[in-house]
Amino acid sequence: MELPPLAEVLATARVVAIPTRTRFRGISVREAVVFAAPQGASEFSPFTEYDDAEASPWLAAALDFGWAEQPVALRERVEINATVPAVAAVDVPEILTRFPGCTTAKVKVAERGQTLADDVARVRAVRAELGPSGRVRVDANAGWSVESAVIALTQLAQFDLDYAEQPCAAVTDLVAVRARLSELGFDVRIAADESVRKAEDPLAVARAGAADLLIVKAQPLGGVRRALSIVREAGLPVVVSSALDTSAGIAMGVQLAAALPEGMLAGACGLGTVALLDGDVTRTPLVPQNGAIAVGRPVLDASLIERFGAAPDREEWWRDRIARTYALLTHG
Repeated sequence: MELPPLAEVLATARVVAIPTRTRFRGISVREAVVFAAPQGASEFSPFTEYDDAEASPWLAAALDFGWAEQPVALRERVEINATVPAVAAVDVPEILTRFPGCTTAKVKVAERGQTLADDVARVRAVRAELGPSGRVRVDANAGWSVESAVIALTQLAQFDLDYAEQPCAAVTDLVAVRARLSELGFDVRIAADESVRKAEDPLAVARAGAADLLIVKAQPLGGVRRALSIVREAGLPVVVSSALDTSAGIAMGVQLAAALPEGMLAGACGLGTVALLDGDVTRTPLVPQNGAIAVGRPVLDASLIERFGAAPDREEWWRDRIARTYALLTHG
């Protein structure tokens, strides 16, 4: 698509800083830019530690979602998984109440400063809450070595895991983990996340046979249309996830999940993370109802955007970041 003028992009941009209800991925305040764009609300929210090159696909996604027509939705609602941060096992029941009707849960593991015993206790608590028919997934965010991943997953396999997401960082390590678990007789599927969204070649993981399924996020892959193209070429089943977005960003992920061809969607999607924020940019937040989120865009609420407006120095930081990443999109 032809990019809208930078001045127009900046004129529609508002920077927010929303506290999280539980510390998640080391974050206690989530900063994001939301756009009151011609096609509806959109979002630019790469994590602050990402450099401009890594952040540029996120801006491409925000501009595409905000200024271009999107692929047709093939379903009206998208099933959602609960997301359980690296909390103590005793806190699991309260976390799950934030995801009404969800029968699948993704559990964060391999948190720095915690032990495998903490992970086992947390996953056990989730399995107990969901019962035998629920689906339990774990996400290590590339926090393990091959050896520690095999040790952890052989212990966690007792909870009948749906899959383990990104146990190690390198594609070659994912291949090794899959092979080792198979040798030991453990049937644990491996899902690739960072190996897709943070890779120069997002299809490498599929070609290497490093994963059973892919976790895809609309923003880091450059938008709904580019993500769909990657998914089709990869030829693996996918789960659509989010990056702790506001409802404006979640709508992009829901649109992607809704546009996936039949048979490509591998179960509930990780798009319920607005429930982990202590606020939002709309009066109608995109959180799961009866285990699913309806396809559609939220309407930005000016009073909420003002309430959660970022400090002036952070507003300036994000606007400068938009200008720099926009330059990368236009000039390379």
